[in-house]
Amino acid sequence: MATYTKPSGDELQTLAGEAKTARARITTPKGEIVFTFYPDDAPLHSAAFIKLARAGFYDGLTFHRYEPGFVIQGGDPSGNGTGGPGYNLEAEFNEHPHIKGTVAMARSSNPNSAGSQFYICLGDAPFLNRQYTVFGHVIEGQQVVDQIRAGDPMSAVVIEDGGGEGGNG
Repeated sequence: MATYTKPSGDELQTLAGEAKTARARITTPKGEIVFTFYPDDAPLHSAAFIKLARAGFYDGLTFHRYEPGFVIQGGDPSGNGTGGPGYNLEAEFNEHPHIKGTVAMARSSNPNSAGSQFYICLGDAPFLNRQYTVFGHVIEGQQVVDQIRAGDPMSAVVIEDGGGEGGNG
């Protein structure tokens, strides 16, 4: 089993800087989902997602949760909502609202328990605002997000340079 470490120090600063223009591309059998990051508001979560994606952590994992009109959730190596990368991230709650296309980190009841599991909103969920770390937003493929169901795989998650189109707004 590979060992994963959360980004810190210079690595955190470098990855958070890259996140300003980076995009994540999730390839599924139903199509591709592309999202930008909010590194000014969630530098640790943005950097951690990029680091895990580049390490191939997400490749082959499934979306293990589908809640109609609410969220899809993936990023669990155990596939049942209990797994993670072997570390926890400190919460970076921010003012980005939970609206359709929001990308945020899942966690347990402990606010500082996020790791690798993330969710994408299928609709507005204002009751989640400032309770979970929002670290990105879908810019392409929301129609793919809407088709994802529990068990659908992520064949690859790739980090691309967005050429200055990064989303931190």
